Amino acid sequence: METDKIISELQFKAVRSSGAGGQNVNKVSSKVVLSFDLKNSQALSDEEKLLLENKIGNRLTTEQILILNCDEDRSQLKNKSIVTKRFLDIIAAGLVIPKIRKATKIPKSVIRKRIKDKKNISEIKQSRRKPDF
Repeated sequence: METDKIISELQFKAVRSSGAGGQNVNKVSSKVVLSFDLKNSQALSDEEKLLLENKIGNRLTTEQILILNCDEDRSQLKNKSIVTKRFLDIIAAGLVIPKIRKATKIPKSVIRKRIKDKKNISEIKQSRRKPDF
């Protein structure tokens, strides 16, 4: 994954943030909306696109566009860096290929020990019974 190429393909849009903020909220566009077109990306290979489509498909629009918002800070620049970092984390997590789990056999010594312990507990319980006359 080449982060510089991917970052160059991002589109940012500044929007007026909702919520409390006094008079400043009506004048300043501090909310940042990031959009990334996965289908038309030149920075990702076809395999990476398929992997991302499967992993983060629920976050993509029908046109295969990832949209992220950030209005955590009052500064547009900070919001832009936050949303970019969040985007890179999502992409990095989506490109991780999980390790294939190999099934292992239970060792015979473990099976023998379990059966021996069962017999031992059975004998202890047998000894607690009242004798039959």
